[in-house]
Parts: sequence; C-alpha cells; structure tokens
Amino acid sequence: MIRLFQRMAGLPALARGAISALAGVLIAMGLPPYGLWPLAFIGFPLFLVLLETGKRQTWRSGFVLGWVFGLGYFAVALHWIGYAFFVQADTYLWMMPFMLGILSGGMAVYWALAAWLARRVGGTGLQLALTFASLLGLAEWLRGHLFTGFPWAAPGLLVDGMGGVAQAASVIGMTGLTLLVVLWASLPYVFLTADRPRPKLAAAAILLLLPVLWGWGEMRLMGASDAMVPGVAIRIVQPNLPQEEKWREENARQIFGDLEQMSSMPTPDRPEGIGGITHVIWPESAVPFLIDESPVAKSELKPLLGGRTALVTGAVRLDRKGEGEAPDAHNSIIVFDGNAEPVARYDKWRLVPGGEFLPLAWALEPLGFQQVVQTPGSFVPGPGPRTVTLPGGLRAGLTVCYEAIFPDRLVDESDRPQVIINVTNDGWFGRSTGPWQHLAQARLRSIEQGLPLIRAANTGISAVIDPYGRTVRMLPLLEKGVVDSPLPEALPATLYARIGDFWLLLLTVIAVICAIRARKTIYS
Repeated sequence: MIRLFQRMAGLPALARGAISALAGVLIAMGLPPYGLWPLAFIGFPLFLVLLETGKRQTWRSGFVLGWVFGLGYFAVALHWIGYAFFVQADTYLWMMPFMLGILSGGMAVYWALAAWLARRVGGTGLQLALTFASLLGLAEWLRGHLFTGFPWAAPGLLVDGMGGVAQAASVIGMTGLTLLVVLWASLPYVFLTADRPRPKLAAAAILLLLPVLWGWGEMRLMGASDAMVPGVAIRIVQPNLPQEEKWREENARQIFGDLEQMSSMPTPDRPEGIGGITHVIWPESAVPFLIDESPVAKSELKPLLGGRTALVTGAVRLDRKGEGEAPDAHNSIIVFDGNAEPVARYDKWRLVPGGEFLPLAWALEPLGFQQVVQTPGSFVPGPGPRTVTLPGGLRAGLTVCYEAIFPDRLVDESDRPQVIINVTNDGWFGRSTGPWQHLAQARLRSIEQGLPLIRAANTGISAVIDPYGRTVRMLPLLEKGVVDSPLPEALPATLYARIGDFWLLLLTVIAVICAIRARKTIYS
C-alpha cells in the first residue's frame, strides 16, 4: 500500500486529473438505468487516495482535483441533456457543447468546494472519509437550493438499484441518503490505508449500517399494504409523439384526435373503455394549442368525458394583458370536469433553466443563445405547491416535469394530498438515460412522502407508483398506449415528510464528531 501511495504521489498533475475524472465516471455508472452502484466503492476510494497524496498539498490542488472529479461524474450523469439540442438542430445544436460544458462544470464546483474544504481540514484515513462525506452531503444540499437549485443525479439516487436501502428515504430523504452513500462507498479507502486496527474496526461498524438498512427496508416492503382507493380508476395516456412533430400547427388536429381516441379506447383490462375510468391523465403540454381557450376542444371533450370522467392535462396557458403587451405564459396543469369545464389549474413554479427561461439573458441573448422552449409570451413561474381537489373529491398535489426531482416543497405541507400527479414530456431526450433517471427520482419522492404518484409522460416512462416506491403499472419508453390502474392508498405522513432535511444536519453533525474523534485516535 505504501508503494501505491508513492506511485500516486509521483504521478504528474495531468495523470492525477485523468484518474480523478475516471473515478467520477465510475460513480455515475451507478445511476439508473445502469445501476452499477458497486463501482462507487471504487470511485470514491480512488479519489480520496488522490486527495490525500500529491506533491503540492495546497488548497488549489484540492479544488482542481475535486472539480475534475465532479466534472467526470456530471458529464456522464447529465449527458442526456444534449439530446434536446438535436430536436431543432439547425437552431440549437451549436449551443450544445457550451450549455453542457457550463452545466457540468458548474455542478462540479460544488464537489470542488467539498474537496477543498476536506483538504483544508486535513487528516487521513477515517477522518478524511468522514469529513469528505459530510462536506459533499452539504454541497449536494446546496446544489439543490442555490440559483433555483438543480439536484438532478445526487449520489443518493444510487439507492434506486440497492433494493431495500431506498426505503430509508422515508426517514432521511435523498439528501440523507447522499451523505450515507458517499460515506459507505468511501470506506474501502480506510481499509486500504489505515495501519492501525481501530480505524478499520470503526469503518467496519459504519459499513455494517448498510446491510442493516437494507434488511430493514426489505422488511418494510414485506409488510407493505396493497390497499387501493375505492371508486378511483386512472387512465394515463402516453401518445409517444416525437418532439419534432409536437409543436407543428398543422399537426394539431391529428394530435388532439389521437389523444381523444386513446382516452376512449377499450383495453383487455377494461373492455368498456372510458366508461369505468374516473380520471384521465394527459402528459405535459399535451396539445399544441391553448386548450382552455378552444371552443372546438370543449365541444369534443364534453361527449368524451360523458359527465363522469375528469381530465387532468398538461397545457400551455396564457395570462393576457393589455393591448400591445406580450402575455405571460404558464406551463400548467388544467383540470376539466365531466362536462369539459375547467375547474382547477396549477402553474409550474420551478422553471427549467435554459429550457423555459434563459439565465443571464442580458449577457447571453446578444451572443445568440436562447431558451429551448419558445412560446407566444415569456414563461412566468406560478406561486408554488398547492393541493387541488379533483372532481370526485380526490386531493392531488400537481407537479410538472422536473419539479419531481426536488425533495423539498414538493407538495403543500399544510394541505397534504392523497396523490402526487406529475405530467412531463421527456420526448426531448429520446432513448437516453434521462427518462430513466427522471422516473427513479419521482419514485424516491413517493417513498419520501408516503404518497402514490401518477406519472404521465409523452414518450414515457408513464407509471403508477405506490407510496413504497413500487411500480403498480408502467408503460415502457417510446411506446404508444395507455395505462389503466387503480390508485394506491396514501400512507400517513412519513418522518421525512414531517421534518424534512433535519436528518441531513443531524447526520452531518454525527459525521463531524466522529471525524474529530478519529483524528484524536490517530494522533494520540
């Protein structure tokens, strides 16, 4: 092991940077859909060896090493975003390397800060592992909150492939799981580098928490209820419309007709068609026109819904202003009752940077950059999460697209819903890893909140998920069809739903205390 350290310390800066980036790539391969989470137990120890060794023990080398480490991780984790720039390649493709580079490099800064602080604190072995895990956990929390936040692909998402471990999200959430996953995956570094038995025993005790939590999660699933909400039958419509066809005006009639036909079609499980369905769910911005302002749409929806069935659809809607003023556009969900009357709506309040608004537009627009989604007006955020009562009395927390990746403020905590409905359009991203990661993050939200989740996606993956994160019904990616399902009953509010990220703070304090004790043990 001494020889390994000597070799790592003697490597030139370029080679150390390349190995650090490779370590980040290995960890990213643990994300869905690959699920190769054991590679994290190679990636994190490899980085910590690099962080500990080196000819120049300066804050700059720690920051740069951490940034390259994060860049390798996010370049793989977020590469699917590049698919969106191929939809209108003649307009947007030139922007792809700049936007992906800025995004991956910007996200990597959080990892660089964690590595820099870990280097400043100093220490080796167990102390370094504990310090880095707690700092990276905090850095990931900041990544999910600062500058509108973008918590996509947090290391805690690796639990999607770790069976019962994911159930711990009901207690500590994805943020707490991020700290634990980083810590567990870092512990082989302690076993390889510690020259005394006590740090190894402490590391083994911490690692033992992994199978304990895994077993607890499996027991929780064994005792899970399969109860369904009486009198509620859901139909999700997945039109699988190619993104390049979606917003063409000449396709509007065909798109609307397909949605109507799929909403009323019989299936083997429901031969009577829409007759037994209580709620039909269409995906984000389902039609390329203003459905709430269209008398033709209302006249056709009324006989379709038959006075019995409610329609919940994603739609662009406009708040019109005075003459000559551009309207405010909203990425919304509109609820129609059985008579095709709009009875409720929800406006998306977490807008996608670069998609629905352009950050630093004053500087980027003169250079030719523009937001990917173009509307008659400017997208304006809604007021925040709210619970909407659907026809039939079902209380739903409505979310649009990537709002489902945020653990905090997902639903109105003062008016807890019975179900989360998420409408999305992942058609921008084709057959990439993006839709799978999006689904996995939505599944974690169900576990965190103890609420079932209905997910309607234009090109997939549409699904009904129970409050334990189990998939009740699902339609595969890039397949046209419908999902008919009963609605699982919600659980009482989970511990995470009640106290949120308090557990991240508690775990961080515990990790810091353990790091201090480890330092005293090493130098005593």
